[in-house]
Amino acid sequence: MKERNPQIECKDGFKISVQASEFAYSLPREDVGPYTHVECGYPSDRPATKKLREFAERCSNYTETVYPYTPIAVVQAELDAHGGITKGRLPV
Repeated sequence: MKERNPQIECKDGFKISVQASEFAYSLPREDVGPYTHVECGYPSDRPATKKLREFAERCSNYTETVYPYTPIAVVQAELDAHGGITKGRLPV
């Protein structure tokens, strides 16, 4: 079983969980990448990009939901909007 990916923290303090494994909403849904889509969840604040918000399971509270099968490019755009990763990493 693959270990959970560490939480990502960005330059402006934004935090988000980004996971990919056989137990996550990712593609491929396996413990080995490369991954084209990942599962994001429970960001510390409302996502800055509309594209990421479109993947939210619950739009009523963007910080208390999962973002399944999110394309890596959408996740990267969100991380870039927050100044880039300072802690953690994307799943590999």
